[in-house]
Amino acid sequence: MSELRELYKEVILDHNKAPRNFRVIDDADLVKEGNNPLCGDKVTVYLKLSDGVITDISFQGSGCAISKSSASIMTASLKGKTEQEAERIFQSFHGMVTGESATPQDEEVLGKLAVFAGVREFPVRVKCATLAWHTMHAAINQKTAAVTTE
Repeated sequence: MSELRELYKEVILDHNKAPRNFRVIDDADLVKEGNNPLCGDKVTVYLKLSDGVITDISFQGSGCAISKSSASIMTASLKGKTEQEAERIFQSFHGMVTGESATPQDEEVLGKLAVFAGVREFPVRVKCATLAWHTMHAAINQKTAAVTTE
């Protein structure tokens, strides 16, 4: 378990220090903002779609290391996936970090994202880890309501 915890720390620190896809997509098809008032995290997710495939995805914002690293890994994981695959990964990730479901199939679907399994041990951090995910989910489903983890 301590090896997984160390890997978790390394991944969080790496993606916080050098987030992947941390940029604006000027001609994005979908843009959605999210807010975690408890922690002060704010994120904007940008998506480019072509025939139901996420051809590009990025984010901008500010927040804690968990929030930023989760958004970074999310964008890297979802690029090239279909909207349906993104939904399946979202559900698996959410189930894993909340402890609602964690099956071997989820771990297979999640790949590197499995390092966030430890977040469920810190309930207050679950909202940090899922903010970008809820924001992406709302964008793809074209929800008009504000995304907040309140």
